Amino acid sequence: MATVIAPTPTPGPRRSRPGAALAVIASAQLMVVLDATIVNIALPHIHAALGFSQTGLAWVLNAYTLVFGGLLFLGGRSGDVFGRRRMFVVGVLLFSFASLLGGLAPTKELLLAARALQGVGGAIASPTALALVTTTFAEGRDRNRAFGVYAAVSGAGAAIGLILGGILVDLLSWRWVLFVNVPIGLVLALTAPAVLAESERRRVKLDLPGAATSVLGMAALTFGFIHAASNGWGKSLTIASFLVAVASLAAFLVIESRTSEPLMPLRLFRNRTRVGSYAVMMITGAAVFAMFYFLTQYVQEIERFSPLKAGFAFLPVSAVIVVVAQVTSRLISRVAPGRLISLGAVVAGGGLLWLAQLTPHSSYWTGVLPPIAVLAVGMGLLFVPITITAVSGVEPSDSGIASAMLNVGQQVGGTIGLSALVTVFSAGFRGDVRSGFAVAYTHGADLAFYAGAGFLAVALVCALALVKAKPPAEGEIPLPVAA
Repeated sequence: MATVIAPTPTPGPRRSRPGAALAVIASAQLMVVLDATIVNIALPHIHAALGFSQTGLAWVLNAYTLVFGGLLFLGGRSGDVFGRRRMFVVGVLLFSFASLLGGLAPTKELLLAARALQGVGGAIASPTALALVTTTFAEGRDRNRAFGVYAAVSGAGAAIGLILGGILVDLLSWRWVLFVNVPIGLVLALTAPAVLAESERRRVKLDLPGAATSVLGMAALTFGFIHAASNGWGKSLTIASFLVAVASLAAFLVIESRTSEPLMPLRLFRNRTRVGSYAVMMITGAAVFAMFYFLTQYVQEIERFSPLKAGFAFLPVSAVIVVVAQVTSRLISRVAPGRLISLGAVVAGGGLLWLAQLTPHSSYWTGVLPPIAVLAVGMGLLFVPITITAVSGVEPSDSGIASAMLNVGQQVGGTIGLSALVTVFSAGFRGDVRSGFAVAYTHGADLAFYAGAGFLAVALVCALALVKAKPPAEGEIPLPVAA
């Protein structure tokens, strides 16, 4: 569920095969987006094969999303400097190579390194892919249709990842959730030069210090949470991690305030409504990302679903989000965005509170499906108004960065939130471990769901206090580029 918009591109020559070009771009985006969820289904098998702890297992997801979110802006800027088609191919090849390494990884350390390298490739390929849409398709109906296809692929990526992951794990092994990217990436890299035109290069300074300090800060913060979950809050390494995080993130803010080409322009935060939108997206990502993490393991380990059945178990989430988002897009011209965002936070929070009632004996049909459907309704209510308020009032030159901040907020929020909720889970798991794995796991997951509902209560406060935008006119509603 990624929302990635690159800096405003310079129009370049267009190829005569726009359909083939769109197929290449959309396929690359699908490959990058679904990799954030395809691994969820394989987690129990990765856990058993490589000896991860229950808390350390979160790094299989965090290593990817952390680097992806941290380098997203830098990846988009690299296309401006070195050429978008060139960097698109570089990103796809790097992503494919990292997938091969991950599939072959004999140890958990090598798997995590490969997942981080995948994040680098994804951070280069994803923003350059979207920028290539604007250089390949003429402004107007053709470009809008291309954006629609791109958005549909991005929005469907989460569900496709879960289903495809289930098929691959069921029929082959967990390693194929990574191997599958290799042939796809090679075909895309070989096809791209034939169907995509190269963009003009721009003289833009790469904010390497900003990228380095932001990734270091987020990595240290995430490591601190996960280390605290397994070793305690008072350990010297835990404390040192949080100190490094504070120092690095403070340095990042100083760098961004002084550089001429910042990765994250601080002027975006002068608008209260926009700040509220970013905050709600980050907090919501923190709550919802953990839901998939704990539930995909619950339905396999406790409900004894096969990987394939587990993948299809979450298909209703995407279906409900798509339907509710369509309804919300029709309401947005009559209802203030802040009210819809607030309602979405309340409904999604209610879904998590319902999930927190799970027991080892709950069934999927009564204990899992109804609450995740409620949660999906809340997400559908949130998506459209947050997309609109995030870009409300920005200068045209900043609209891409303003929208991309939503994706960064979602990725960063998901990473920090999962780390924090794994800490909560760990406390519950250890407290009931003598009662058996099923009881201990369910108790820990329930506590994490309660904490996630608490996150959404904070999101509700942010929406009520900060998001004050009026309903936009129907013609002013921007096209959501990705979900």
